[in-house]
Amino acid sequence: MNISEADRNAHAAALEFSNAMATYWKELLGNNLLGFYLLGSLAHGGFNRRYSDIDLGLVAEIPLTDTMLDTMRSHARSCAPELADKISLFWTDRSFAVGRFPPLDQLDFLDHSLALTEREAIRPDRPSLDDIRTYLRGEPFINWAKSTETFAALETLEPENHKPFLRSFLYAARFVYSWTTGTIASNDEAMALLQRDPPPRLDIELLVRAFRIRLDAADPDPLFGDRKSLPGLVEACAQLMQRYEAHKAASRPVGAEISLGKPISGPKGFVRRDSLLGPSDL
Repeated sequence: MNISEADRNAHAAALEFSNAMATYWKELLGNNLLGFYLLGSLAHGGFNRRYSDIDLGLVAEIPLTDTMLDTMRSHARSCAPELADKISLFWTDRSFAVGRFPPLDQLDFLDHSLALTEREAIRPDRPSLDDIRTYLRGEPFINWAKSTETFAALETLEPENHKPFLRSFLYAARFVYSWTTGTIASNDEAMALLQRDPPPRLDIELLVRAFRIRLDAADPDPLFGDRKSLPGLVEACAQLMQRYEAHKAASRPVGAEISLGKPISGPKGFVRRDSLLGPSDL
């Protein structure tokens, strides 16, 4: 994939900013900081100057408090106000059971993370395909479905909604990829899989148009006329889940109990208000 000079410059600025945040947390936590990492598109490629987050991971001996996170927010804005609102911080302790580090982002951490500073290499157990599917059909899917209903009902598209509006289209590709493979991927990889093996009733051409807008860092206004199609993307993904559940039920021994996944959430983290999912850089 060709990378524009503007995206290369934005990537370099985001890396410099991320290193500054690593220094900030190292000074604040001292030996309680076990590691600070790049995640998402900064780690595995595809960083987009307009639509990408700055996904960062933090592992510490102690839990982060709301005060710590609020102070970081203020420090980030004093360092680079144009980048501070792009931060999406995933944090936890040795257990990977507290804080904000969902299963899908644990996969990103295991497969793609780049250490900016690391005192001790702590790694979680690898989430299984069932773990990923349980997570995806909970809070992420619920939040996405709600956001598509909101966007489908809009009369006008304001600039502050450009990013979450475009993401509401692109999330379908990322959802299908992770549901199918149990792994996390860039938008490029997710779209490539969809074009090779599209699920029934998923409007691939619509997603390709959304993907090209992201690549060009363009306004998503050309998609506004398609906003009523957003619930159809959700329905296609819901049917993908239903086919899985039907297959699972058919293969379940007679009398076995059905265990439904619960939405996964955690204590307050630092994530931008327009984040649909919590998972890294959709």
